[in-house]
Amino acid sequence: MRDVELLEEGLALMGLGMGFVFVFLTILVITITLLSLLLRRFAPDPAEPVTSGAARSAPPAQQDDEVMAVIGVALHRYRQHHHR
Repeated sequence: MRDVELLEEGLALMGLGMGFVFVFLTILVITITLLSLLLRRFAPDPAEPVTSGAARSAPPAQQDDEVMAVIGVALHRYRQHHHR
């Protein structure tokens, strides 16, 4: 009889603990959601980053050609070295 009472108390304690955690996490999610909405409402919009004309221009075509040549040489050497 004592074992049954201990089992019932254990199950009741487990249910109470799980219920407390569930309620706490629900309140936490609601609080974070409300704070997020509040922050979006009162926070200023982010400023657009200012970029100069030189930063926006594309890299020169000569540099692209150099990079492609270096990659081609590296591939050729790799394939020669690791030929099966």
